[in-house]
Amino acid sequence: MRPRRSHEDIDLPLLRRTPHRGVSAELAMLKLAVLLSGSGRTLDNFYQHIDEDKLSAEVAVVIGSRPDALGLEKAARRGTPAHCIERRKYADAVSFSAAINDVLRQYKPDLVLLAGFMHFYRVPDEFAGKVMNIHPALIPAFCGKGFYGHHVHEAVLKYGAKVSGCTVHFADNVYDHGPIIIQRVVPVLENDTPDTLAARVFEQECIAYPEAIKLFGEGRLDIRDGRVQIKDPH
Repeated sequence: MRPRRSHEDIDLPLLRRTPHRGVSAELAMLKLAVLLSGSGRTLDNFYQHIDEDKLSAEVAVVIGSRPDALGLEKAARRGTPAHCIERRKYADAVSFSAAINDVLRQYKPDLVLLAGFMHFYRVPDEFAGKVMNIHPALIPAFCGKGFYGHHVHEAVLKYGAKVSGCTVHFADNVYDHGPIIIQRVVPVLENDTPDTLAARVFEQECIAYPEAIKLFGEGRLDIRDGRVQIKDPH
């Protein structure tokens, strides 16, 4: 794993495009690329926000790491270009990520979204500050290699944490690392199971991720000294 690229002093300008449906032309129309490995629940959430005019964006391409990923089928049904790049066909993360980047460059996305993507993706310099990830815990707790899916919620319960939640952050080349954009908190209940806790956290993910995307599209996110500053709306 190469040393991570610094996010020092990155300005994320407003990207103006043709607005989606009735959305004001003052808002950004973002081209989104979504990377996933499974059912595409987070992709469903993106589509829902776009359909309801809550998010001025379009899903330009979906890339899946498994041919049986339901998210690829959902994308195809929506008419979204869907590509399968199987991790098992590549010797390492470098070649795997290079194949992903070759596809991304064809679509020129404004923002790359990791949405239940179960493999390490190396962010190239050209996409620094343009790749977001969501993690089902409050980073820096319960994160890093091996902390994904139910492993996260099992660890939270085993540790006896009283709160958990989700974190949206800009991704860099370290697992679950990079400037934090939004965190949302949920209580951990005495009778929780990994399933019940996961469901409560996912409800907050469905709020937090679109919110972070919207802030990016409005040009309200600045990265200064490795931290995200959210600017007031004009």
